[in-house]
Amino acid sequence: MRVSALNIFPLKSGRGISLRESPIDAWGLGHDRRWMVTDPSGSFITQRQLPALAQVSATPGAPLTLSMEGHPPLAVAPPPVDDRMDVTIWDQTVSAAVADTMVNDALSAFLGRPVKLVHFDEMSRRTASADWAGPGTPVAFGDGYQVLVTTTGSLTALNADMAAHGEEPVGMDRFRANVVIDHDEPFAEDGWGSIEIGGVVLYLVKPCARCIMTTQDQQTGSREGASPMPAMGRIRMSADRRVPGPLFGWNAVPVGSGTIAVGDAAKVLDRRDTWPIKRR
Repeated sequence: MRVSALNIFPLKSGRGISLRESPIDAWGLGHDRRWMVTDPSGSFITQRQLPALAQVSATPGAPLTLSMEGHPPLAVAPPPVDDRMDVTIWDQTVSAAVADTMVNDALSAFLGRPVKLVHFDEMSRRTASADWAGPGTPVAFGDGYQVLVTTTGSLTALNADMAAHGEEPVGMDRFRANVVIDHDEPFAEDGWGSIEIGGVVLYLVKPCARCIMTTQDQQTGSREGASPMPAMGRIRMSADRRVPGPLFGWNAVPVGSGTIAVGDAAKVLDRRDTWPIKRR
């Protein structure tokens, strides 16, 4: 059982970047989801509201390189630490640094509505849900947790169900995973308590309930192609109301720091009772 893919999403809801290796610490993979688009009041925006975010990519660096499909790339300097605003992500408020007016105007023009680009910098603070992740675990602009883990066997099983119902297959990019494990047994991760990769332990703390973003092409934002939602409705509906809806992948909390790479061995350290799934 080995790591088959590593991905980061420097801009929340933007295009992903595939890596051969990545630093990892308590925050997750390096540079993952450190930038975010908000409305002028600071409310976070994702592909759920603006599918065109799939056409925006951010490449880490100083400056950050922001690329919008069909437009020249923009260099985004690190915002001054004293140019800040409170932003909201779900029910949490975070102090974030704000990109300059030129960048925000260009991004607003591309997306067709007023937006701001904000940065989770050294002054920003946020923690994952203590109910699931334990107290004081830091997280940036991810939906709620530090790392998302999926497996190849689970995608194979999902696509097999889609094929059996005359539906086209989808790629793993639809699920925006940080760490993909090459493992043949479908949904084995439902019973993993923790895994170790490169000396770093990942505690699988909560299954990931999926939304409309899985129906969107992750290069164009189009919702016209294949959708995994019907198949997840057939074979992956949660039977535990603590996390309702279709499930695919697990949110994980890293303990320790180091570097992980594609090809690294992934070892299951402990197991749990398998998460209950509704049976048809």
